[in-house]
Amino acid sequence: MITRKRSAAGVCVLLAALTAGLVAFPAGAAADEPTGRDAPKVNLLLDVSGSMRARDIDGQSRMAAAKQAFNEVLDATPKEVELGIRTLGANYAGDDRKEGCKDTAQLYPVGPLDRTEAKAAVATLTPTGWTPIGPSLLKAADDLEGGNGSKRIVLISDGEDTCAPLDPCEVAREIAAKGIGLTIDTLGLVPNAKLSRQLSCIAEATGGTYASVEHQDELTDRVNELVDRAAEPVVTPVATEGADACAKAPTLKSGLYTDREEFGQQRWYRVDVLAGQELRASVSVGADRAMNPNHGVLLRAVTVHGREIVRGEAAGNGRTDVLSTGLRYPKPEREDDDGKPAAETVCLAVTHSFSAGAGVKTTPGLPLELTVDVVDGPDGASDVASFGLGRGWWLLGTLVLAGFLAGLLWGWLSRWRFAVWRTN
Repeated sequence: MITRKRSAAGVCVLLAALTAGLVAFPAGAAADEPTGRDAPKVNLLLDVSGSMRARDIDGQSRMAAAKQAFNEVLDATPKEVELGIRTLGANYAGDDRKEGCKDTAQLYPVGPLDRTEAKAAVATLTPTGWTPIGPSLLKAADDLEGGNGSKRIVLISDGEDTCAPLDPCEVAREIAAKGIGLTIDTLGLVPNAKLSRQLSCIAEATGGTYASVEHQDELTDRVNELVDRAAEPVVTPVATEGADACAKAPTLKSGLYTDREEFGQQRWYRVDVLAGQELRASVSVGADRAMNPNHGVLLRAVTVHGREIVRGEAAGNGRTDVLSTGLRYPKPEREDDDGKPAAETVCLAVTHSFSAGAGVKTTPGLPLELTVDVVDGPDGASDVASFGLGRGWWLLGTLVLAGFLAGLLWGWLSRWRFAVWRTN
């Protein structure tokens, strides 16, 4: 009996292996990474206001902890990263708010790192004045202008901005709206709810991260992680500006694009698709400020004459900060062979139904990221859906055939086992 069970099990394993061998296929090669990129740039933006004197980080002052963390970060900075240090509130100790809100300076310029010189500059810092986060962010962004490499600001603060009405969140949105691919990460040195909200808002506006740190080693590890992240290869979206009609829209090639879309607005883009090619497009709209619940995103592919070809749509209820959808449009091969087939212009229309909460500014518009990919189309592009299976019909047929053969074999084994039992 044991021998018969092992035989049946062996046959099943053989069938499973055969099926796996039939359906397995090699993964496609990854696309080549982009070359010719400039060196990644990081600007460390440190709060040196008077509150940094407080001694509540591992028995030392916040300023001393920040200095120690910076020294360790400077030692660990990858050689390919151009790093700079900017301060806010380091020089003016007076009571004139207007002067205090101008108090930001580049302590060490963004460029190839001289560790000894940078450490000497950090050693001179003394907690002094105000907390002009908004004005400092604008200056820190200017420090990173130029080049096509990744750009990152790491803001470290222990208090809220003291230069209202210039809202740091609005400043961050304006920086993001420039489309220069700059990310702002924020670190809070005090577990304060109001500070957390402000720093989170700044980070979210540019796709960055926020974290609260209460120990010197946590600060060191987090800043090191963000500097290392800047050195990782990334695809920087290309800034574009959609139009209010297809006829005026920019023509896009395969790539990643960023734009801003106002509330109640529709943005149009154009893509040329040759016969035998397939257009794959996706769009993501980010809610970088307080939004009302229940919203949606719609992406449509339309002919230049206004006929809708295909659409993708998604709805949300406010539980996520990003809403995404996509579509595919295969253009069939031409039957005639009269030279190179002409391209069809496909219009992509992006619409969203986000609405701002009470008292929330509606400008600039919400960040939009559009991915366009024009590839060789599948076989039989006129019926690419295949009832939702795409090219999976052959896989389904293989599985059905394998199941049928397995059933026949199992039935034969069962009859043989029954015959042996009757004989015995």
